[in-house]
Amino acid sequence: MPASSSRGDRRIAVLADSDTRWKWGALTARRLAPDHRPTGYLLRGRATPTARQLDEVGVETGAGTGAGATAPTEVTCAEFLAEIAPGRDRHDVVVLALVGGAVQAVLHGARALWPDPAARPVFVTGYVGVVYEKLADGLLLRHGADLVLANSRHDAGRFRAVYEGVGADPDAVTETVLPFLGGAPHVPGAGRARTVVFAVQPSVPESRADRAYLLARAAGHARRHPDRQVAVKLRSRPGEHTTHLEEHPYQRLAAHLPGGLPANCRLVYGNMGEVLDGADLLVTVSSTAALESLHRGIPTAVLTDLGVREALGNHHFLGSGCLTSWDRLDEGLLPRANPDWLADQGVAPIAGPGAARGSSTAAAEPVDPFGAARARLAELLGREQLPPLAPYYTPATAPGYLPGILARHHLAPDGTPLSGAARRDAGRSPARRWLRAHLREAARGAYRHGVQRVAPVIRRLGEL
Repeated sequence: MPASSSRGDRRIAVLADSDTRWKWGALTARRLAPDHRPTGYLLRGRATPTARQLDEVGVETGAGTGAGATAPTEVTCAEFLAEIAPGRDRHDVVVLALVGGAVQAVLHGARALWPDPAARPVFVTGYVGVVYEKLADGLLLRHGADLVLANSRHDAGRFRAVYEGVGADPDAVTETVLPFLGGAPHVPGAGRARTVVFAVQPSVPESRADRAYLLARAAGHARRHPDRQVAVKLRSRPGEHTTHLEEHPYQRLAAHLPGGLPANCRLVYGNMGEVLDGADLLVTVSSTAALESLHRGIPTAVLTDLGVREALGNHHFLGSGCLTSWDRLDEGLLPRANPDWLADQGVAPIAGPGAARGSSTAAAEPVDPFGAARARLAELLGREQLPPLAPYYTPATAPGYLPGILARHHLAPDGTPLSGAARRDAGRSPARRWLRAHLREAARGAYRHGVQRVAPVIRRLGEL
């Protein structure tokens, strides 16, 4: 094993493209190697998180944010490949917390760096939460990584079925759980809720009317129950982007809500774990926050008001016991989750007063849900050489699809950077780097303004 792979100086890199994926990637790295802090990189793009978003995520790693920490370095795909290339300081593990196309680009770029068996990094990827859309597309774009992490037994079975269905090697699929499940168990209060958290999503539902309806119902619930506090948990401030686009921010919808928000209904930011610390009921359409809530034993409602539809993602919760409507919540319902469904989803509630009871499967969570992934990682790190990465998509299997994906990240069809793509700011003067950084941020601001302000106006004009 190379010296850099020893327990004391193992190097782990995390490349992420949004705030939520940075949280997943950094926490996954800590679960895989608890004694090591990762070096963070942010893939430059429309969803590159702001400093405020990184602070809100609250991941304490050496490359994260906070006191004494170094902020992740912003890079392009080609620049990242240059960072991990042979001849540079050895990275032993690379965690790719990216959208599928970006994962595929890095994997092909890495294959070009190590076309033959070599002492290369171990590449790890996965999903930040519930996988309810583009299952085959997203999985095949992630194929080729050494470990493809599945967040539950349910997902592991689906992932392997997709790979086997196209004749791709399914051995990389490894069952784990979501790395951010945790927090204190819920202590129920006499069968009633005093604090209700409505966890919104940036793109679900999509239309302004549907989002305004959900906000109005949250405000209506607060008026109906003046003894309850209703917190509308927001994902971002206007002008910021997350993993998905948000054309109709709830902050702006609240400003036009008839009657406004009652005194016991407020918009809140902050780390989801901290918000859930005081929650007695979590309400959402299909957010991964529902899994965090269920893990703590908090009553969790997945709304059916707009239907149970694949486009909303709430179909993922069929059989969970959580599907319900605002009307029933107004009447006092506190949903009780199905323990068997929870166990299949890798969300066994924490032992404590609020944990689910009544089924042996509710306590079936493995002692170490990342044990299999750590064992697989250790086995790969113990090899003198690893074979070249072998993604399912190649110029032979997907000649009309793969080149376009690679070109978007300024890579040639063989995975090598296009001319000038790997140019680094390091060779420029501090003033020039400062100017380029501010120009990039200004361009992102213009793009976000166009998405959230200009595009909706143009669509409305088109309907006249």
